[in-house]
Amino acid sequence: MTLSFRRASLASLGLAFGLSALSLSPVMAQETAPAQPAAPAAAAKPVDPNAVVATINGQPLTEADLGLAEGELSQQFQQLPPEQRRAAALSAAIEIRVMAAQAVATGLDKDADFQRRMAFLQQRALHGEMVEKGVVNKVTDAETRARYDQEIANTPPVNEVHARHILVKTKEEAEAIIKQLDGGADFQKLANEHTSDPSGKSNGGDLGWFGPGQMVPEFDKAAFALEVGKYTKEPVQSQFGWHVIKLEDKRAKQPPAFEEVKDQAKQAVIRDKYFALVKQLRADAKVEIPDANLKKAVETIESGK
Repeated sequence: MTLSFRRASLASLGLAFGLSALSLSPVMAQETAPAQPAAPAAAAKPVDPNAVVATINGQPLTEADLGLAEGELSQQFQQLPPEQRRAAALSAAIEIRVMAAQAVATGLDKDADFQRRMAFLQQRALHGEMVEKGVVNKVTDAETRARYDQEIANTPPVNEVHARHILVKTKEEAEAIIKQLDGGADFQKLANEHTSDPSGKSNGGDLGWFGPGQMVPEFDKAAFALEVGKYTKEPVQSQFGWHVIKLEDKRAKQPPAFEEVKDQAKQAVIRDKYFALVKQLRADAKVEIPDANLKKAVETIESGK
């Protein structure tokens, strides 16, 4: 696990904030209406998993069966309004039941290919149960925090810089700007007057703080080579044009907070525990692969895990 997942975490937070804003829009649209206290949310009634939802040819279909159908078929119901998903899941469950009964009646359940498929699906389901109950559910908060602390300790310190730039089309223009800076001209004023970067015309070419690799390579190398308060004495060319860069400040980049990356840290613990369990079980199992080439290919794959 690396600590480069900060952007993904912030993107998720951004989506959450966006949804919150959308949920407030009806209130904002009715500024003249008197404020009304929010109605208390009705407490969800507990569901009896054994409650019968439908009966198909005398066989009960329970809430537990329906919940399983909703979970397994959730991808198919994503485009439906929430209030229709339960009915759609029930319709699908009934369809599955009647088709399955017909398959048994015609002897399809005795087919060798079907039985092999069923055996594999059972093994796959048991594999999933083992992962969930033997690995995922056993990961503690303390283990997750320890993994986070380990990653922070193992991550080399990285500097980030605060820089400004003036972007122009030609090397000659950039050299003329550097000459003015050498004569004592104000960088921010020159940026507002000359930069072709639209975002820099009103803020003195300010790029804010950024870390290694966030800018194009030529710009990145030049910016990180500068001393605080200095500007490039030679124009820097990139795919965007010619840059004059000034370094405003430099600092150690702060790692993401634990809460921002808690889920990723937990996934790393789960992954390690899973492969450790697989390694132990494989060591205890007697596995023979007669085909030498296939055996070698499998060993190559597993050596990379």
